[in-house]
Amino acid sequence: MTTSNQYQFSPSLGEITLYAFNLCGIRSTALLQEHMESARMATNMLLGRWSSEGVNLWAVDLQTIPLVQGQATYTVPSNTIVMLDAYVVQNSGGASINRLILPISRTEYASYPNPTQQGFPTTWWFDRLLSPTVTLWPVPDGNESALNYYRVRQIQDSNFTNGQNVEIPYYFLESFAYGLAQRLAMIWAPDKAMALKPFADEAYQIAASQNIETAQYYISPTISSYWRA
Repeated sequence: MTTSNQYQFSPSLGEITLYAFNLCGIRSTALLQEHMESARMATNMLLGRWSSEGVNLWAVDLQTIPLVQGQATYTVPSNTIVMLDAYVVQNSGGASINRLILPISRTEYASYPNPTQQGFPTTWWFDRLLSPTVTLWPVPDGNESALNYYRVRQIQDSNFTNGQNVEIPYYFLESFAYGLAQRLAMIWAPDKAMALKPFADEAYQIAASQNIETAQYYISPTISSYWRA
């Protein structure tokens, strides 16, 4: 059997857009500037939708915030969709030790009688503003050097310039093409929009089923208090 022995299939946004229009029944030679303008908008709207669907593993990264004694609230990059796991780096005898801390809600944070209390942070509250912040409690007391956290960031913008690619992995290409085709059909081929929707939904579900971590998952009852007096 003869195969290519290559793994370089990575179509640009322009190529995927042509294919998406073809799925709508619109020939490539019929496309005008206004078609491409609507395609650029539809592309980024679709990526925004995917950012709200769940955790896109390829868009997860590790961020570090230097901690300051007595400072509870810190700025988080505005392209952060959601914070995942967080841990504080503690300085102990010249060594750095990571200690996991847990998320809380706005209501729980508001219930704390002394939000300025200093100590080793055990909880964090992510305030999802346009300029988001994370607030720690207890407030760092100077024995901690940094807050490290994993986050889901916004998928990078897509443009047609210089043959740019869409920031998605190989196994999401079909889902992206069908999703884009369905959105474009709503504008340029309304009679085909509903016909494309089942294909777009199925392709997304197949891709999303692979967008997971292959690790063991355990659920067990709490039989003792985590924190001891």
